[in-house]
Amino acid sequence: MELRDARLEDHEAVAAFTRETWPERDGGDYIPEIYPEWIEGEDKRTLVVDTGEEIAGIVQCVLLSEDEAWCQGMRVNPAFRGTDVSKRLSYGAFDWAREQDALVARNMVFSWNTAGLGQSRSVGFEPTTEFRFAHPDPDPEAEPELDVVSESAAAWRAWTESETRTRLRGLTLDMDESWAMSDLDRAASKTGVFAVIDDGFRGMAYRSREYTRKREGESECWAEYGVGSWTDLPAARALFAAISRDAAEVNADRTRVLIPETARTVSDAAYVRAGISDEPDFVLSADLTADRTHH
Repeated sequence: MELRDARLEDHEAVAAFTRETWPERDGGDYIPEIYPEWIEGEDKRTLVVDTGEEIAGIVQCVLLSEDEAWCQGMRVNPAFRGTDVSKRLSYGAFDWAREQDALVARNMVFSWNTAGLGQSRSVGFEPTTEFRFAHPDPDPEAEPELDVVSESAAAWRAWTESETRTRLRGLTLDMDESWAMSDLDRAASKTGVFAVIDDGFRGMAYRSREYTRKREGESECWAEYGVGSWTDLPAARALFAAISRDAAEVNADRTRVLIPETARTVSDAAYVRAGISDEPDFVLSADLTADRTHH
């Protein structure tokens, strides 16, 4: 088995074993559709294990910042499960990330994906945090009942002093890479930013990006918010009202707001009718400094 860079001509071979990645969940894998664009670009490396006759697995590693790498798209051909393909791919991704001077590599696994969770732990990923999405409806008439300002300094202060930051280990949705999380910096807190500052720093959120997604043949515009943080129910209600109004202003059809997976946070979002996803997702991290001198 040869570990090598993915090529455009591998598209059909990769698509053949990824079209039905999760048959019990109606498949739904994105890789076959976007593969040509997915493997292009700088600051990323996509690896496959080539048996000479088939592609046994694939993974991509993306550099998110000077010291953070993100591993994604790990898929193993069912015909080669149990043959350490995932380890070859993971260690290859780690090696590339180290060459870019990354100190940590992270990944995200759906909470229901027990095979993916076990595989991640087996190659050195350790539990980091868990999150869920809230989905407040865009609403141009939404009016926060508390003072909400668009001030990056206030939002940053609300973030640094929040329990949410502690729960998420400082991670929020990356500004550029879809389905990736990285350390929030001040630059990220300056776009579509909200701070609830009524009688103290009581909440914050920021719009990380907007994108279009097709659903049942129709195009939908999504507004994505890198994190939502609040101190109490009135602050949550005000923050989601500000998000709903902002989403309407950018003509979004739907939203998603990352929130930490805690009983209080999730139940708060449910209480104020912000709409929550059915299941959480897990983020895991691999310390790349441990094997910097030997692998």
